[in-house]
Amino acid sequence: MDDELWDLRDAAGAPIGRTHRRGDPTFPEGLFHIVASVCVVRGDGLVLLTRRAQGKDWGLTWEFPAGSALTGETSEQAAVRELHEETGVRVRTTDLRLVGRLTERTALFDVYVAQVAGDPVLALDPAEVCDSAWVPLAEAMRRGDAGEMAGPWTPRLTQLGARLAELASAQSL
Repeated sequence: MDDELWDLRDAAGAPIGRTHRRGDPTFPEGLFHIVASVCVVRGDGLVLLTRRAQGKDWGLTWEFPAGSALTGETSEQAAVRELHEETGVRVRTTDLRLVGRLTERTALFDVYVAQVAGDPVLALDPAEVCDSAWVPLAEAMRRGDAGEMAGPWTPRLTQLGARLAELASAQSL
């Protein structure tokens, strides 16, 4: 994982022609990498939460599947890849609806919603995820308020929660 390369981007998200190696402690000031997350919605309106593996930062806390875009990937491609790698769930980039983008210290963090049919069989990557749950979005929001979501998710849900609820509800109709 530490050999992953990320495209560096300006504050507007445009690539600047440089890369950053994951784990390098000297992240360039004022530049960012893309991180993408997917809130998967089943037809019954439940959303997929994953619990981070114990050895990871924020281990044993909940989140929507997410990860960094690798060099050459778009945000949408990273979202699709990370979702599949962590959970086994497959969606297409055209299935994604952007909830919003947040600017964090070193990341431009994109949150997407995607509808899936039925009750997908999950194949969790044990290096990334130790558990999963299909819950109402209100339960994900409650977990955020209660400190059960990975720490960075609290401000993300505060800022994007209303739009996420709107799009997740539209996806389950």
